[in-house]
This record gives sequence, C-alpha cells and structure tokens, in this order.
Amino acid sequence: MTYIIEGSTGPWEIVVGLEVHCQVVSNSKLFSGASTKFGNDANSNVSLVDAAMPGMLPVINAECVRQAVKTGLGLKAQINKESVFSRKNYFYADLPQGYQISQFDKPIVGKGTIILDMPDGTTKSVGIERLHLEQDAGKSMHDQDPKYSHIDLNRSGVALMEIVSDPDIRHPEEAGAYLTKLRAIVRYLGTCDGNMNEGSMRCDANVSVRRPGEPFGTRCEIKNVNSIRFVMQAIEIEAKRQVEVLESGGEIIQQTRLFDQRLGETRAMRSKEMAHDYRYFPDPDLLPLVFDDAFIAEIEKTLPELPDEKKARFINENGLSAYDAGVLVAEKEKADYYEIVAKGRDGKLAANWVITNLFGALNKAEVGIAESPVTAENLGKLIDLISNDTISGRIAKDVFEIMIETGGDPEKIVEEKGLKQITDTGAIETAIDEVIAANPDKVQEIRDGKDRMLGWFVGQVMKSTGGKANPGMVNKMLRDKILG
Repeated sequence: MTYIIEGSTGPWEIVVGLEVHCQVVSNSKLFSGASTKFGNDANSNVSLVDAAMPGMLPVINAECVRQAVKTGLGLKAQINKESVFSRKNYFYADLPQGYQISQFDKPIVGKGTIILDMPDGTTKSVGIERLHLEQDAGKSMHDQDPKYSHIDLNRSGVALMEIVSDPDIRHPEEAGAYLTKLRAIVRYLGTCDGNMNEGSMRCDANVSVRRPGEPFGTRCEIKNVNSIRFVMQAIEIEAKRQVEVLESGGEIIQQTRLFDQRLGETRAMRSKEMAHDYRYFPDPDLLPLVFDDAFIAEIEKTLPELPDEKKARFINENGLSAYDAGVLVAEKEKADYYEIVAKGRDGKLAANWVITNLFGALNKAEVGIAESPVTAENLGKLIDLISNDTISGRIAKDVFEIMIETGGDPEKIVEEKGLKQITDTGAIETAIDEVIAANPDKVQEIRDGKDRMLGWFVGQVMKSTGGKANPGMVNKMLRDKILG
C-alpha cells in the first residue's frame, strides 16, 4: 500500500519511520526506587536521584531490563547480551540532570520485525531498527500560573523503551496499523499498558516525501503525538506541506515539528538535532549491562501467546477468516472474551455473535469490552440455547437485547419471558392449518410452481406463534402439507 500525493508537477510518495516511547510497566523507576504510579500529586514520586541532587548515583532496575528483553523477544528481535548506557546532553527545565541517561550505539535490543494486518486483509512487514532503554524527563506545566511555568518531576526517571522502526511505512493507514499492532504486542506481554491518553505510549513520526523510486528526501520529525488517529492525520498533513514547499521551489529543512490537531497543521519547533549535537558518551556511573543466554531463556519461558500466533490458531482450530481472527486478537481482552465464549462451542458462530452483535452493541454504547454488561459466560449460554433448539436465532437476538440492558442470565430471561421455541409438532401443525385455511389462493400458487410463496407461509406461521416455532420444522411441515 503506497500513498501517492498527486502534485502539480507529478506524483510524490511518502516515507515514514516511527519512534515510539513505551513506558515500562514497573513499580519503580529505571535508576531509583521512586514510585511510577500515574495520577499522584505533583512531585510526590521523586527521589533524590530523580531530582539530580549532588552525589546521587543511579542503580539499574533489573525488572526494567527484564521487561525490555521480553519486549524484544515479542518483536522477534535480536537481543544484545551487552549494552551500554550513555548520557544524552541537552538543557531543558524539566531535565534536572542536564542530560538524559539513554542508549546510543549499543542498545539492549537490535533488529526485529512487526507484521501489520491491513484493513483489506493483506499483511506487510515493517522492520524494527532497535529498542533501547532510557529515562523519561519531567513535565513542564504552562497553565498553572499567569507568570511562571511549573515543573512536575513525577515522570522524571521513569523507564521508557524507545522502539524505532525502519523507514518502511508508505501510507498513513500503515502507520496506524503499526501502532495498533505494537500496542497489542506490548499489552499482551504486559511490558507497557499502551495508554496513549496517559502518555505511557507516545509517538514521534519521521516524515519525508520523494518521487517514486528516487532516494529518500529530507525528513521532519513530528514530536509527541498521543493518539493513533492524530499520528495518521499528522503524517498526511506534513507530507502535503512538504510537497507544496518542494513544488514551489523551496527546500525542506530537517527540523522538529509540532502537530496542532485543532488547526490541522504542523508547526516548526526547532531545527532537528543530529547525534553529535547531544555529545553522547558512556555514563561513567553505570557499568555496561551484561547478561547471559540463561537470563534470556528464563524470560522466554514467560512469553504468552502473542497476537500473530493466536490469530493463526483461531484460523486453524476454529475455522475463522483472517479478518475475523484479526479483529478478535487486536486487543488481548477481546481475544480472552472470545475464547471463553467459543470453548466447547462452534467457533464461527461464537465469533459472529462476539464481533457482530456484542462489539456492535458496545460501540453503540461507547464502552469497551471490560465494561460489557454481557459476560462471556452468559453469551456462551445464549449460543447453547440456539444450538440445542431451546430458542430460534431470531428470538436469541431479542434475548441478547435484554441481556445488554440488564446484564441478565439468558436461561432465566427465556424462562421468565416464556420464549422457549415450540418444537411440539401438534402445536406447529395447528398454526400451519390455520394459515393454510385462511389463504387457499396462495396455497394454489405454490402448487402451480411459485415456490417462493413458501417463505411467506413460513413468515405467517412464525408470526402467529410469536416467533417461537422452530423454523426448520415449520418449513418441512409446510412442504409436506402443501406439496404432499
């Protein structure tokens, strides 16, 4: 999938690489014992190390190392048994040390791959260049006082995994699919909660344009975009801006830009720094990070079934289409819900009820799977009631509506409302005889060869029984009575 911008001088292709900062799930920070809990009072999660008090030395958090390695394994990436922490030197008010401890030329994780599931059912591989560990900066707050900016250091020193993609993305939708898949992987692994609205997953998009087949153009980096939808919008808007500049005879300057979603534009923040501007050098307070194969093997044992493997299993074992399996595995909670519903039941029928009926109702109510009023166990019971002919598929939809409203047990709803399917041939035969007697002309039409009228009779019988007659039995008995 390639996104082509038709300019006045010909077509342009976009080239995108993404840098995603994922906050590591851990109780304490990367180099201190301070809490990482989100939402605490400003400056309440700050140790002397985080505040860069003189003489304070960093001590590596082993859990953060394990989480980074686990993420690397989940990305099918190379794990580097020796990596080095370096100081990235720059000044900002919310960076108390005057430098950020990061990793430069020796990251903890090397090259890997993410397989994207595109909306049209195709897949695409996007390379991972690296994953490195680094500490987060604090937060500058400019809306607390009319004259002064406030600094909150709660986030200072929190462990981040920066996951850098290769420039393999050629369409805003591919960028969206990449972020969706990456978020699913880290959530399955339990290494990052992926909550972009809380800032625990943030994206920088590197965007350039070129004539198809030509070398890469000069890129601009759009910083700190905090939703997948906004990343897709920012890429499209920035690419079109670059095309306009180039076609008017201008030159793209490598710079860092900010996306304003309200105005629908990107704005220059500063010229883009190069690596040498940060004067990286190995942190003298930290030894190289070294571990062995046994350390990696222990972590590998804890890996859960990841989205790609789960999708393949749903296709092979439950007979699902690639699209349906992809929808179900996109979020771990949805996949877990489906597995409970499908256990011991028809996998395709279960998927249809979960995707079409349940997800449709949840989307309408604007709630997630965790807030579903219908439990997986109760949806499974509803499917059982259809399978054992207690209720028809049409009645099941009515029962489901009641379940959405009340969260009730389908077996009790069917019992209390008297919705059990009529399978007594005597009762069905009586209803059929009444409909036939009232419509002799239509009976004759069927006998004259108009078979489609049979469906009309089925509808009339179902109507007279309040939809409770078994449709299969009605169809067969009507044929026997009319066509003999």
